[in-house]
Amino acid sequence: MKGRYSLVKVNENFVKLPASYLFVDIAKRVAKFTQENPGVEIIRLGIGDVTRPLPAAVVGAMKAAADEMGNAATFRGYGPEAGYDFLRSAIAENDYGKRGVAIEKDEIFVSDGAKSDTGSIGDIFGTDNVVAVCDPVYPVYVDTNVMAGRAGEYEEGKGWSRIVYMPCLEKNNFLPELPKEKADMIYLCFPNNPSGVGISRSELAKWVDYALKNHSVLLYDAAYEAFITEPDMPHSIFEIEGAKKCAVEFRSFSKTAGFTGTRCAFTVIPKELVVDGVSLNRLWDRRQSTKMNGVSYVVQRGAEAVYSEEGQREVRANIACYLNNAKIIREGLGAAGFTVYGGVNSPYVWLKTPEGLSSWQFFDLLLEKTGVVGTPGSGFGAGGEGFFRLTAFNTEENTKKAVERIVRSFQSR
Repeated sequence: MKGRYSLVKVNENFVKLPASYLFVDIAKRVAKFTQENPGVEIIRLGIGDVTRPLPAAVVGAMKAAADEMGNAATFRGYGPEAGYDFLRSAIAENDYGKRGVAIEKDEIFVSDGAKSDTGSIGDIFGTDNVVAVCDPVYPVYVDTNVMAGRAGEYEEGKGWSRIVYMPCLEKNNFLPELPKEKADMIYLCFPNNPSGVGISRSELAKWVDYALKNHSVLLYDAAYEAFITEPDMPHSIFEIEGAKKCAVEFRSFSKTAGFTGTRCAFTVIPKELVVDGVSLNRLWDRRQSTKMNGVSYVVQRGAEAVYSEEGQREVRANIACYLNNAKIIREGLGAAGFTVYGGVNSPYVWLKTPEGLSSWQFFDLLLEKTGVVGTPGSGFGAGGEGFFRLTAFNTEENTKKAVERIVRSFQSR
């Protein structure tokens, strides 16, 4: 019988990854500090999780939908994997039609989160495609391509051998430059996570032109578009001519309407987007219908209510609160001599670490001296070293308190 059985093999690409995800590492450090310092009040400006409750319009719609699910006459079982027509139509009309962009409802795929979709989109692309990412970058874009086998080998100080890194430098306002080598799959996120900067219409048009010329696909994460305040910044890449032939867009209700714990998002793949003679819309539909059973009816009714008159009013009020918090951080730390970016078109403030401190050194110092938790820039890639991300998703009271603590601590040094 010897030799009859072989050992089960694991996906070796997973083994190449760091032991844990960035925000898991942060949580462990904070938990250890809290255990050792039980009397210290922790203020969390690290993870991008919202604190304001769901809008009343959303809650009302979800309660009504839950009642429907408790009645035999209106109960629903499995729904359509890509989303109910009522939500897809509301998205098409409000997020796109009102901005002059024609998106059909069957180009919209409802899901449980933009994180899920940006991580899973690689399923419909070949593993030999060249991936390009901004540096610093939202870790999911990189890690999921490592899992898929597109990243190559990790080189300390250089990153993954097969990934094209597009440095986002302070001197260029953290906007990436077009890659010099050909890239097949290009991840862009604007307003950007982590730097908080936005992109103008003319700058975004350069990326669409590049993609069309090089037969590349832009994977455009627009999860923070609702925070845009400046008129020259497009809310959707499909506002740029030609983008339907080269771009996929990811959107989320998480930061817009407080759905971080409720889970609802959507991805838009135009039917004009054809790669190697194959419709990506068709492939994604096939992937989703195979791997998921859709978002619950109750949640989708809640998401639909976001587009009601009351829902829009409440969402705008929530976003205004978070933008005000971002202003408090940006102006408070800026006045104290810190170099800060972002926070105008996004809920993130990108802070330059003082006195030559590394990102993790600043994290530890901030936690120990002030009890404030942020995110080390180096956790987003080598290009984030020397920077630090603070989020505006806490309460106004805690945001003011955090800024006062940071300023007081560093002024006394």
